[in-house]
Amino acid sequence: MIETERLILRPVEDRDRISLWAQCRDPAVMRYLLPVVDEAALDAMMARMTASQAEHGFAFWIVERRSDGAMLGICGLKPGAPDTPIEGLLEIGWRFSQAYWGQGYAREAASATLDWAWANLPAAQVVAITVPDNAASWGLMERLGMHRIADGDFDHPLVADDSPLKRHIQYRIDRPLNDPIA
Repeated sequence: MIETERLILRPVEDRDRISLWAQCRDPAVMRYLLPVVDEAALDAMMARMTASQAEHGFAFWIVERRSDGAMLGICGLKPGAPDTPIEGLLEIGWRFSQAYWGQGYAREAASATLDWAWANLPAAQVVAITVPDNAASWGLMERLGMHRIADGDFDHPLVADDSPLKRHIQYRIDRPLNDPIA
């Protein structure tokens, strides 16, 4: 669906289940994300990805390495979560297996996703969220040209009140000035 020099971003397929489950069971990968506690939750996540693709034409896509077909992680777009400051906005997100950290794959996939959004969607901006402690993620947001929204911090309604993952920070990037809305 989206191809870069090293990557293919495509909708989730049944063949991705084993790799996704391995990611979801890695405490380092999931450190700043809500846990996927069992295989039923994994099935629900995959179903949401498939439904988003069917309904919106975009989703959190599988990131596959072109050279060998390895499933590196996920990256893509989704509607902002209900009952949050990003509801109704276009959200970008990513998650990669540890073996692929620090190699530029997340930036390559996220940049391609933003390019795709500007070319195919009428969004005036794209948002991203994470927890304040996730410096790797918000660092990538900044490298992508996103800017933190100073008054955009919020408590995520899907996270338990006593969780260290409750508080979220928000980044945004506006459509490039020379890029008319699709």
